[in-house]
Amino acid sequence: MASPAIAPNVKAEADSRRTFAIISHPDAGKTTLTEKLLLMGGAIRMAGEVKAKGDRRRARSDWMKIEQQRGISVTTSVMTFIDGENTYNLLDTPGHEDFSEDTFRTLTAVDSAVMVIDAAKGIEPQTKKLFEVCRLRDIPIITFINKMDRETKDPFELMDEISETLALDCAPMVWPIGSGIDFRGVYDLHKNHFVEYTEDGPVLHEMSGTDDPKLGDMISADQWERLQEEAELAMEACPQFDMDSYREGHLCPVYFGSGLKNFGVRQLLNGIGMAAPSPRPQPTEERVIDPGENKVTGFVFKVQANMDPNHRDRIAFVRLVSGQFKRGMKLKHVRSGKPMAIYNPIMFFAQDRELAEEAWPGDIIGVPNHGSLRVGDALSESETIRFTGIPNFAPEILRRVRLDDPMKGKHLQKALESLAEEGVTQVFKPALGANWIVGVVGQLQLDVLVTRIQQEYSINVSLETAPFETARWVSSEDSAKLKTFMDSNRSAMGEDRDGAPVFLARNGWELNHQIQNHPDVKFDKTKERS
Repeated sequence: MASPAIAPNVKAEADSRRTFAIISHPDAGKTTLTEKLLLMGGAIRMAGEVKAKGDRRRARSDWMKIEQQRGISVTTSVMTFIDGENTYNLLDTPGHEDFSEDTFRTLTAVDSAVMVIDAAKGIEPQTKKLFEVCRLRDIPIITFINKMDRETKDPFELMDEISETLALDCAPMVWPIGSGIDFRGVYDLHKNHFVEYTEDGPVLHEMSGTDDPKLGDMISADQWERLQEEAELAMEACPQFDMDSYREGHLCPVYFGSGLKNFGVRQLLNGIGMAAPSPRPQPTEERVIDPGENKVTGFVFKVQANMDPNHRDRIAFVRLVSGQFKRGMKLKHVRSGKPMAIYNPIMFFAQDRELAEEAWPGDIIGVPNHGSLRVGDALSESETIRFTGIPNFAPEILRRVRLDDPMKGKHLQKALESLAEEGVTQVFKPALGANWIVGVVGQLQLDVLVTRIQQEYSINVSLETAPFETARWVSSEDSAKLKTFMDSNRSAMGEDRDGAPVFLARNGWELNHQIQNHPDVKFDKTKERS
């Protein structure tokens, strides 16, 4: 087969895109940093704190009511802004570990990540877990050490912690001068700029080096002496920034600052623009797709229902992989084989949207639909392709759903299937019994599930302890042996929303017992989205 044509205009637009996720442990300041990046890129005129009073001062990227109430991100927001010659597509991921599955799927749609670390706490458990997902997907990482305006750990200690915990070389790009009440700013080790911390915001001063007398007039003698010693040690003892090593995931550039005070954010954004990769080739079952190809391809990595509570809307988030997308064009919906005309594609800023007349590789567009698009679906201008690497995960918590009003059974089924599409929960229909069973990774997902069913579908439900502890997808090359297993375990069998057979285990012992007794049956913890 001849290689697909590369279009120079498509390649140029793709090269100017930076599509990245922000990952962190809860409370590291991720949402605040997100807002300051948007403010810098002109996407918003006012930044508000997550827990400030009044709707106008809510974190703009946390649009769901439960997020505003708790001051956390539980969904993935997509925001696009332009800065200089680059277009940035920022995906603000859930920080809470109970939503790690949504985060994993989001990381299939980005080319790099910014890891936010609390300068007082260092590497926290969820930070490590998210980093491991990035490593699985070969996603390069830039680190932003946040909250330097508070008391912090020693900068060298923080970088040693990153190196030891994450097996990642650290290349400091800027160096902090003091912390907490003694914080005076950061020094750009590569451009020789002193970025002074003031109440009115950062002020940049050009220097000849850390020994420039002008710098000595602006900070205390102790801080000047310490900066010269630490900057020299940082440049000599730490690895220098190397683009290849960063892109391969072995090295991370490190920036220090304060998202809350909008300090060091400009240096971080410049660093993303300089170093972060443009859209990368994407693997499919058939071949690898180059972003510069002239034919449009893309995949759905997230579905969100009811972003606008006044309309029962349903938006599929599509990562464009190649080609120039134009509003109104027809794309092939590969799973169904049917053409789909996309008349109202959306570009996002949290709950604010506008029609996208065109979009390019790396961009994220929203496609309104009535349930035809699902996570993992491919859209293509011509070929039949299937993108790989977008899995479902076996749930760790199972609950029965009890309906207060039995007359609303069909409405409940629709609500559960809709929320399952989003990844809020997984839904299983037991072979025996009428009650649906929902499966989640973490407890907070259950709270979100009940709240959203009530607020968005006006259905009151309660969740009861299920007689099962975990679930596994079952399959076998020998259909007769699979049928024998399913028939002998009928009370523990169910189906997922695709009709795939699922074994519902009462505990770990029973699961291991069945695995040993049925060596020809596969018990899978993950299932590729189909």
